[in-house]
Amino acid sequence: MSASALLLIADSMSNADMLYATGGLFVPDPFICLVREDRMDLVMNDMERGRARKECPRARIHSQGKLEDRLRRQGIESPNMGQVAGELLHDLGVESVEVPPHFPVSLAFSLANHRDGLEISPQVPFPQRARKTDREVEAITNIVKVAEEGIRAGIECIRRAEPDPGGMLRIGEAPLTSEQIRGTINAAVALLDGIPAHTIVAGGNQSFDPHERGHGPLPAHRPIIIDVFPRSATTGYHGDITRTVVRGRASDKVRRMHRCVHEAQNRAIGMMIAGESTARVHRTVQEHLRSQGFDTGVVNGRMQGFYHGTGHGVGLDLHESPGIGLKGDVPLEAGHVVTVEPGLYYPETGGVRLEDVVLVQEGPPRLLTTLEKELEI
Repeated sequence: MSASALLLIADSMSNADMLYATGGLFVPDPFICLVREDRMDLVMNDMERGRARKECPRARIHSQGKLEDRLRRQGIESPNMGQVAGELLHDLGVESVEVPPHFPVSLAFSLANHRDGLEISPQVPFPQRARKTDREVEAITNIVKVAEEGIRAGIECIRRAEPDPGGMLRIGEAPLTSEQIRGTINAAVALLDGIPAHTIVAGGNQSFDPHERGHGPLPAHRPIIIDVFPRSATTGYHGDITRTVVRGRASDKVRRMHRCVHEAQNRAIGMMIAGESTARVHRTVQEHLRSQGFDTGVVNGRMQGFYHGTGHGVGLDLHESPGIGLKGDVPLEAGHVVTVEPGLYYPETGGVRLEDVVLVQEGPPRLLTTLEKELEI
């Protein structure tokens, strides 16, 4: 970092860098964090100052109210957080600061009025976030277990349903819907201190779209993709697991798709070793699926086959470095925690996706997911 300090202004409920910088201090409103090699300074409102002192003991805590009062005495009627940050920098004698790529433009302009040494970093502020500590691996493992329990609850509900003569699933006289299964999953996740968001339960033709959430009655004898990616309410870390199930009898094509996706996934998981190329992992998955007769391309204006990345890092953000695809090639490093999620999608047939979470190590990878991969239930 060329500047003498890193400046963040954000809340830590939605901004993973702020949560990382403060060691897990959850604050719903924007606050100021100044990081230097030898210290950290936080500007907090009066309601949060006491908690910040307790939960972030290495930081020096400053009063937002006092800095705002001083700015008002200077003639600034309604000081914004950029101006407050400028006043802090003046007090601390900080001559230049670097801000992250997504720093709010309005605050940058306000800050620039106070300091000439403002630099916009082209890189993420904490690249070390990609390499997880033992504590972080434990946090991710715990929320992965929560995601597993959510999927188990959803699958058991599907298992209790019966196919009707029209090829749909029913429990008693009522149709079984994506919304019901999503509610069951989300409730199970919430009971275990997880925060569910946009859980996917997509059946039949809807499963052809990888990010379709799913809606309406669920079909029998056709694939149902269940993708659960909760956040821990305690630590802020994410889990991410996908399973594909069929209630009833799967078609021969769906069984072949599931088998080949599972094989491709196993090959990729086996390659999750420090030093391996992310692009090579992705090509290995592509080549295996293609060798089994599952082509990828545009047919009648729609993509089909395997047309997304093999995986992504997971941590305080659901999607973070490293990505496993062809858009960038980086070596895997010990401490990376990544998903491995190949899939196949064809119109009228639907989709099959399997996703697990893996810890990259110097030796054999460690699978953080234990949930079974049963297709027909």
